[in-house]
This record gives sequence, C-alpha cells and structure tokens, in this order.
Amino acid sequence: MEEMGSVYESWQDSHWPSKIHQPTFTLIHSGPKTTSRPSRQKKILAAMSKQLHSPDGRGGVIVFILVIFLSAFLLFQVQPVIARFILPWYGGSSSIWSACMLFFQVGLVIGYAYAHLLVTIFGKRRSLQVGVHLALVTVAIISLPITPDPGLKPVAAETSPMIDILKLLGRTVGIPYIILSASGPLVQSWFSDLYPTRSAFRLYAVSNTGSLLALLTYPFLFEVYFPVSLQAIIWSSGFVIYALALCLSAFFFARNRANHSLETSPTFSRTEAESASRPPTSHHLRWISFSICGSILLLSITNKLCEDTAVIPFLWIAPLSLYLLTFIIAFDHSRWYSPRFAISASVVTVGLMIIQMNSHYSQSGGGPILWQIMTLCAALFFTCLVCHGEIVRLKPPARFLTEFYLSISVGGALGGVFVNLVAPRIFTGYWELHLGLILLAILVSIQLLLALKKRRQSPATPFGSAVTLTVALGWLAALAGMTFGLKRNLELSQSKVIAASRGFFGVLKVTEKQIPGSEKFRSLLHGKTIHGLQFASAARKKRATAYFHPLSGVGRAFEFLPQRQGASQQPIHAGVLGLGIGTLAAYAQPGDHLRFYEINPQVVDLAKSHFTYLKDCKGDVEIILGDGRISLESELRAGMENHFDLLIIDAFSGHAPPIHLLTQEAFELYFAHLKEDGILALNISNAEIDFSDPIRNQADRFGMMPLQVMHLPDGGIPSIWVLVTKNEAFARRLEQSGRLTPWARAKPKKILWTDDFNNLLQALR
Repeated sequence: MEEMGSVYESWQDSHWPSKIHQPTFTLIHSGPKTTSRPSRQKKILAAMSKQLHSPDGRGGVIVFILVIFLSAFLLFQVQPVIARFILPWYGGSSSIWSACMLFFQVGLVIGYAYAHLLVTIFGKRRSLQVGVHLALVTVAIISLPITPDPGLKPVAAETSPMIDILKLLGRTVGIPYIILSASGPLVQSWFSDLYPTRSAFRLYAVSNTGSLLALLTYPFLFEVYFPVSLQAIIWSSGFVIYALALCLSAFFFARNRANHSLETSPTFSRTEAESASRPPTSHHLRWISFSICGSILLLSITNKLCEDTAVIPFLWIAPLSLYLLTFIIAFDHSRWYSPRFAISASVVTVGLMIIQMNSHYSQSGGGPILWQIMTLCAALFFTCLVCHGEIVRLKPPARFLTEFYLSISVGGALGGVFVNLVAPRIFTGYWELHLGLILLAILVSIQLLLALKKRRQSPATPFGSAVTLTVALGWLAALAGMTFGLKRNLELSQSKVIAASRGFFGVLKVTEKQIPGSEKFRSLLHGKTIHGLQFASAARKKRATAYFHPLSGVGRAFEFLPQRQGASQQPIHAGVLGLGIGTLAAYAQPGDHLRFYEINPQVVDLAKSHFTYLKDCKGDVEIILGDGRISLESELRAGMENHFDLLIIDAFSGHAPPIHLLTQEAFELYFAHLKEDGILALNISNAEIDFSDPIRNQADRFGMMPLQVMHLPDGGIPSIWVLVTKNEAFARRLEQSGRLTPWARAKPKKILWTDDFNNLLQALR
C-alpha cells in the first residue's frame, strides 16, 4: 500500500538535530559598522523568520511532516468512505469492496510511476517538478468534493457492475487518489534532497501512523458519528488543507538548495553509490511474486470474512489494517521480523484456518463468529508478514529503492487483477485463497532452499546439520498437512454439488442430498446460506419449504390476505425482492401475478434449470433483473406504482445482508408501491443480526403495525418474519390464529437507519 513508498531503510540511523542554531545579527548604523547583541524581541522575530522561511528551521520540517501525515491519512480513509457511499448502489455485495481495492491498487501503481517519472525526468530542475505537480493538484481540487453524482447510479438491469464501479471511482476520486499516492515517494524525495544529512525515518513513521490511524478511526469514529455525505465533505476539506501544506513544502523545495553536499554527508558515500550493483532479475521476480501473494491473501480472506459474516466497513478495514501493519513491522527495522518465528506462526494459523474452513461443512458450522474472524485475521497477519518480511530481506541498495517500491506496487495490483477479474472466470468457487496459500508455500520453500544451500557452503557441524535436517523435515510436514487440508476442503465444498456458478455477487451451489429413511431434496446455497430447498417427490415438490413454510410468517400472510378470505377469492398482486429458487411461486393461484426482483442472473438460471417452482406456478410470474430497490425506484420515476397487495423482502437471511433495503428511504419506496391495506413482509431469519428493532422503528415512523411471526420446527429450518401493515382486520386474523410472536423487548432499541447514516454493528445480536 502507500507504505511501500513511505518507508526508506532503517540502515540510515541519523536523528533530528536537537537544537536550532540561532543566527547573529549585524546592526548597520550611519556610523562605523559594529556588531552587537540584538534585543530579545528582535531575537524572537529573527528566529521565527528562520523557522518559517528556511528549511534549516523546524518550521520547514514540520511542514513536511504535516504533508506526509495528511497524504497518508487521506489516502487510506478515502477507500472506506467511497466504498461505503456506493455500497447500496450495487446491491450491498462484498465484491464492491474488492472492486474498490482493485481500483486503489492500480491507482497506487499509477501514482508511484508518476512520481518516479517526475523525479527521473526533471532531476534537479526543482521548479519544473513543483510546477507540474501543483498543476495536477489544482485539477484535483477542482474535481472536489468526492461525493458521487446520483446520476452515476446504475440502471436497474445492471447485473455485473465491475467495470462500471471502476469507471465511477475514476471519475469521482481518480485524480485526488493518484495525487495522494504520488505524494509519499515524491515529497520524501524532496525532503531527502533538502536534508541529505538527515534520515527520513521519522517521516516514514509519521506516514505509517497516518495510514493506520485513518483505517482505525473510520469504523469507530467517522462511520459512527458522521453521515456518509458529511464524511465526503470532511475528506474533501482535508484534501484542501493537504494541498496548502504541499504548496508550502514545494516552496521550500524550489527555493532552497541542499544544506550539505552529498560528498560531505555522513550517511552517504559516493563510493557506496558507485559500487552498488543492480539487483538480479531473480530479486525482481521475488519482489513481485511475494507482493502478488500478499495481495491475493488480503483480498481472498477479506471476501471470506464478508461472505461468512457481514458486509460492513469494519470487516473491510480490519484485514487492510493488519496488512498495513505487516508493512510497518517489516520495513521499520530488521530486528522486528524474525523469519523463524513468522514462518512458524503462519504454519500454525494457516492450519487453524484450514481446520475452520473444513468445519463449515460440519454441524458446528465453523464455530462462533468471533472465533472465525480472529482465526482468519491471524492467518492473514502472519502470512502477509512473511511475504513482506521476505521482500525486505531482498531489499536493494538505496539507489534502487524507487524501482523496488514500484515493483511491489505492481505485484499488489496484479494480485488484485487476478482475484477480481481472472478468478471469477476460471473458478466456480473461492479457490484463489487456496492458490494464494500454495504460492506462499512455493515462495517460502525457495527461500528456505537458498538458505540451506548457503548453510551447506559454510563449515558443517553436527549441531548445524541436525538443525538443518529438523527444519527441512518440519517444513515438509507442514506442506503435507496444508496439502491434505486444502484437498479435503475442495472435496467437502464439492460434496453433493450437482451445479455451481460464480459471478460478481458470489458463488452459488446446487446440492442434492438424501434424507435418511426418506426422500431426496435439492438446495441452493450461497456460502453457508440456504436460499431454498425442494423435495424431489411429486407429492411434496410443490410445497413451500424452509423459510417459506405455510406456518411461517409469509405463509400466514398469504393465508390471511383479504383477497384470500370468503368464497369468492380475488387475484393477488405480489412483489418479491429476492428470487431464491422461486419457492414463493407455490402460493400463487390462477389469476395471481408474482413479480420477482433478482440482482443475480445466475440465481435465475439455476432456479429455472434445477428447480420446478417457477415452472409449476399456477399464476403468472415475471422476473425483473437488477437490484430490487433500484428497479422499484425506476418504476416509480416512470409513473408505475405497482399497488402490491403483498410486498416480500427476502434478502436478510444471509451473512451479507443489504442494509440499504432497511433504510427510511427504502420503506418510503415500499409503501409507495403497496396498496393502502397491503402487507410488507420481511424475512429477518439471521443468527448474527437482529433486524427487528430498526424495522419496528421504521413501522412506527410511518404509522404502521409491526407483527412478528416465528416458526421453529423440529429438525427443520427456523424462520423469523416481520409483517408491517395498517390492515387491522389482517392483524386480528393473525392474532386469532395463535401464530403471533411477542417481541423480546417491549420497546425497540433506538435504531433508525437512513441512506446517509446506518451502522450494522448496532444490530448485532
């Protein structure tokens, strides 16, 4: 990340001067020239002038520190801010964060390459460096604020938005992001040119601190207390402050020459520079390969975290913070990275992660969510520490640092391209994590072989030979264990699978299982979440099952609708956000019309090819591709009010619930499409998140009655539904049926979400 270009080497050990030398002043009179001690006031004024106008003073140093800190802070905070902004525009999928990460990785390469070219082409022509860079900074300021234009929202039919997301990010934050990316190496180059006798070590520490602080403050400060629109304004204001500080540092750089020549610098030797040889090609390949490996592990583990828990900024930022921390540890000083400890720890944590991955297919389901998060994060931390630690162990002489950092950034971008663009086309599962672990094992094996080869060239001792043999056998055992575990995981993931599909919105699997002593059934799975199941026998295949059982909340909604009462039943017009396998089509009668909204076209294909609910439907079925909320908004703008008798929202049972479907604006949209006495039914069957409080608060705000129905069958799939309506007759029939479930709390928690401000952490169970 940005720290790739913000960390020079720890072999430069000079420190900041402890004192600022005070000048002497010559007072000129009309008479003979004399030198006298200035007054206290003149001393202060002269010192202040020196501080502000000369890089020799602390004022110049402070300006460079401020620029480095702000550039690093803004560079890393723009990532969650803009991703959070566009999350509801593209269905709330975790792939949105992956797409953003790809853009940021590529932007980092562009920024580094630009800084490298600027310094290389213009060399010592400081005015040209400053002029070109400040001109681009001006263009970046003109493009502010970074708030995306609502006109850039995707159309309802958009079902594979990777390219559109990249274009949107380029138009919104592209220029500011590249400018910030370039600031690290460029401004540090200016500083080193002005202060050749001083180490830039503390500047790099400031940069690391700014980056990490940006990531850690977002989920606990900015997301909690500021609406996303205000976050964008705050960030844009920070960029303007950064630009002003940059102008001042550019003024110092263009106006002043280095205080000491390189020949007199104690930290630089011309002989060293002349004798430094270019790193071999094998080093370049390993820099890039380790960087690719770290990037793949970061993105694949982040995807797994979001798939198994929830799509919230904290679960984006925690892995990225750990990834950044490994850079800080590895690049800060060689003493912080111990290959023996890091590799051993990575073996242990990867082993625990593989055991946990395999336990997902057991009754335990992988264990508590917190334990799953900790295991995945620990594996990410130590594997990335190995990647970045080994990169630093291959660091080149100082004169090649620019291409060193550029190589690392290129590797990171290549890893992002593979995870986001290549893997979805060649894999039907999230197998890039397996590939990343295999790549890491190969790279570490190469490093170990080279180390053992070097040891063999030294005088052998019985103790040394024993250590070498122990290391070799231990590593071979670790490789064998990892190979077995990953192979087992692939077998378990494909067990009973008769069809699989992967796209932008994740991996889908159709499984076929046999109930002992009973019949077969098929299920559609997205990760660990069941999106419906259907029995194979003719007697049961038309029955609604799982969350949609006749005794569930939605089953009771169909049963007690006014149109279903009396001898002369009337047709029902129902809308459904979330197709699944089309189970709800089982409730349709002749004359009924069901309008399904589904964002993932692969769900539609599997529902039609491997299940029969849609084909067997007695009523009319219409399927609208695209995000359900965006589709409803488009219809409303076109003057099309659906006047649904029943609107069903089935999107919250998974581990990545789209929170934008539970905001105030979303409820306004739902009620605009419902009849006056219609029913809004929401499936909130979720083991980790309790959506009842925000729904109750939204219902109260609109003057509606929230009614809870739980269905807890023995051996079946439990469900929790909330039915929101003004229809008192419907509410009485539901209460009289004995199926109404009391709330766990008499009064809901004060959780009221809007598009501009919402926090899923508020609803964790």
